[in-house]
Amino acid sequence: MATAVKDAAVKDTQNSSVRVEIFDQVYNLRGSDPKYILQLAQYVDSKIRAVAQATNTIDTIRLAVLAALNIADEYHLLKRKQETGATDYQKRAHRLVNALDEVLRDERKAG
Repeated sequence: MATAVKDAAVKDTQNSSVRVEIFDQVYNLRGSDPKYILQLAQYVDSKIRAVAQATNTIDTIRLAVLAALNIADEYHLLKRKQETGATDYQKRAHRLVNALDEVLRDERKAG
């Protein structure tokens, strides 16, 4: 049990605090890669601002939810595209394996 507490303390010291601003609100976030955290915060900020500009909504909670839905949509579209691409490569690999098996069978018959 003491080891788990010690390990948690070590991990916490590696996580540095990063001050970010998202839609004019300041947040202190912790993580192992401050540059990446800043990039994420800038991305979220840009999404919220885009939604705010496209709608007449000034409710920050509603803007955050709409931005989150946009980000989730992007994620799922990319995920679907990646899965489809992986499936295409698998189909191609199976065709190539079958073609190679055919060539090897023909060589064995001829040999």
